[in-house]
Amino acid sequence: MSTIELPEPLSPEVIGGPSDLPTVLTVDDEPSVLSALRRVFRTQGIRTLQASSAAEGLQLLKSHRVDLVISDMRMPEMDGARFLELVKLHDERIVRVLLTGYADMASTIAAINQGAIHRYIAKPWDDNELVLVVREALARRRLEQQNAELTELTQRQNEQLQHANQTLESRVVARTAELEQINGMLDAAYEDLDNTFVLAVNVFSSLMEMRGSHPGHARRVADLSRETAKRLGLSDREVRDVTLAALVHDIGTIGFPDTMLGKAVSTYNADERQRYRRHTIEGETALMALTQLQGVAKIVRQHHERIDGKGFPDGLSGAEITMGARIVAAASDVDEMIHGTMGELKLSMDRAHGMLKGGAGTHYDQAVVATLLQVADDLAAAAKNDVQIAAHELRPGMVLARAVLSAKGATLLAAGYVFDERVVKQVTAFASREGIRLSLWVQSASLPTAIKPTESPRG
Repeated sequence: MSTIELPEPLSPEVIGGPSDLPTVLTVDDEPSVLSALRRVFRTQGIRTLQASSAAEGLQLLKSHRVDLVISDMRMPEMDGARFLELVKLHDERIVRVLLTGYADMASTIAAINQGAIHRYIAKPWDDNELVLVVREALARRRLEQQNAELTELTQRQNEQLQHANQTLESRVVARTAELEQINGMLDAAYEDLDNTFVLAVNVFSSLMEMRGSHPGHARRVADLSRETAKRLGLSDREVRDVTLAALVHDIGTIGFPDTMLGKAVSTYNADERQRYRRHTIEGETALMALTQLQGVAKIVRQHHERIDGKGFPDGLSGAEITMGARIVAAASDVDEMIHGTMGELKLSMDRAHGMLKGGAGTHYDQAVVATLLQVADDLAAAAKNDVQIAAHELRPGMVLARAVLSAKGATLLAAGYVFDERVVKQVTAFASREGIRLSLWVQSASLPTAIKPTESPRG
């Protein structure tokens, strides 16, 4: 048996679109049969190709788009069953119809099984029946083509949609990362701005104390007030306002004459006392222009109010007084008792604490007094572990335990400051340049193992 070369399958582009006329390939070794079939299909508007052998039919499949093949069963060299089987191998989408006689029924059944024949038509055929069979087959073929095209289109659109989704996701991820970066930069910028603002308040507080006669008072009040506010459960914003208010609570005294600044409050004459009672209002006025200090200004105005309503400037009582003002009032008074700025005599810490307790419920808020005194005891206990070191022993990461004050009492570095390499170099260079023996108190927990807390302080 000779080897038959199968034509290559046709690409979808060769098949054509819905507007193309359907093409039927008829294969029969009898020219009269081919002529009859051509006449039948010509009247139906169906294009036909004719081949007188299976080999010729296979050659036509190589160069033409064919929708349906009608093949005679009995042909020399290759029968219709084998031919249609090869047609199926070439392109299983082509509809396959077999012309057969009644004597060939067994072969017809084999052709149906092997070549997957769609229909068989017995000879002699009825033209109407033949046309009906072919039209139904071509309609099914067209539906299959349209379904394949629709499936391909759907798949292509799905791929495009998937690509679009991936592109969109990539853009969303990129945009999200960009926004996160921008937000991070804004947060960092805001934090830097806020830190700069707080530093400016600290510097201003230090400048105030350079003119006054009570060095370190504002810083001590701020430390005591901040920790008390935390333990009383105030929010971070409220703790910040309390701390800043404590630093500038006496800002209204900046215009006092030197004679007033050097005297204890208890020694003021009538005019001086009247002016002193206005310093809270003047302090609020000085701060009101800054939006960030609205809460601070309110605390400054109220920090001389009393729980029993006998304070100034507004005679507020109880809950009418903001909690921040109640805290600063108690912290400021106890520090002034200890350092002699309230009266002519300095009181011991125990005596001052006793005075504070005695004023709870009248002068001061009872909860504030209880918490503040506990904070004072804890700070005093922690201070016992502070270590004094020489400037040349200062290292990055050490934490300042006690504020560094200038000769006039201004705070140069606040307690709790964490030294970095830059400031360490500045402090060391300053001590060396000025030829002074500068010492600092640092928290023992921040010391490296090379420096033991038990070592003697350096001068």
